[in-house]
Amino acid sequence: MAEITAGLVMKLRKMSGQGMMDCKKALQETGGDMDEAMSLLRKKGLATLEKRAGRETSEGRVVCRRSDDGKVVALATLCCETDFVSKNDDFVAVADVLAECTLLADADEGAGALMETAYDGKKFSEYLTDAVSKTGEKTEVGDFTRYKLDGSGVIGSYVHFNNKLGVMVQIETSADEVSCALAQVATDIAMHITAINPAGIDRDSIDPEVIEKERAIAADQVKNKPANIIDKIIEGKLGKFFKDNCLVDQAFVKDDTKTVGQALAEAAKAAGGEAKIKRFVRMEIG
Repeated sequence: MAEITAGLVMKLRKMSGQGMMDCKKALQETGGDMDEAMSLLRKKGLATLEKRAGRETSEGRVVCRRSDDGKVVALATLCCETDFVSKNDDFVAVADVLAECTLLADADEGAGALMETAYDGKKFSEYLTDAVSKTGEKTEVGDFTRYKLDGSGVIGSYVHFNNKLGVMVQIETSADEVSCALAQVATDIAMHITAINPAGIDRDSIDPEVIEKERAIAADQVKNKPANIIDKIIEGKLGKFFKDNCLVDQAFVKDDTKTVGQALAEAAKAAGGEAKIKRFVRMEIG
């Protein structure tokens, strides 16, 4: 058997990021073969994943990447078991790799496609396994969404400072060129969605079942009122529900004297055109 020197252990530690004792044990079990030792450490990660398969992953990080031209933006979540690990350097490094993979993966295939996406010569699944072997926690990709501009417009994005909440919002514009002011409003609207969490863009985008449920609740609340004013009161309550839950009707967090829809319209008009919110996605961990 080859001599397991301190230098050999240190070399494996630098390559794998594992602890000294784990590296020494892997080298001892493989007779000093560096490649085999690396493989053994990776298997350790897979074993950890299998062992902890039933654990809840309610912590982690939201990651976001934007293409150089700004026409493609992606958002994803990397989840783990504890807040402590979510702040670990190894976990953060894997989250950064995940962010890069979001622009490379087949978005139509969903989060599963990220596992097979290669970055810097290695599949993301391998990066993930390596991280698990280091942290000892179950780690998995949660959500994954990517937006792409097919025509004129802008994609606003925002990740909260705690890295547990992120938003993308796609805005269509009538003008080909997007002004700096309009791009800023797109970012501000993403921040607004982060804070307020609207149920939909407008009244038409709210689930009809949700609306009917709200109508039934309102009707029950006013059932003892005079019959001739019941319908008016119900409609008033629904109007408040829409104002509170529809993005374009909500008071804008950056300036509550106007709605989100009004703020967007003003920015678009100043740029010489019109703008409309096409879609948004909000991802939250925990």
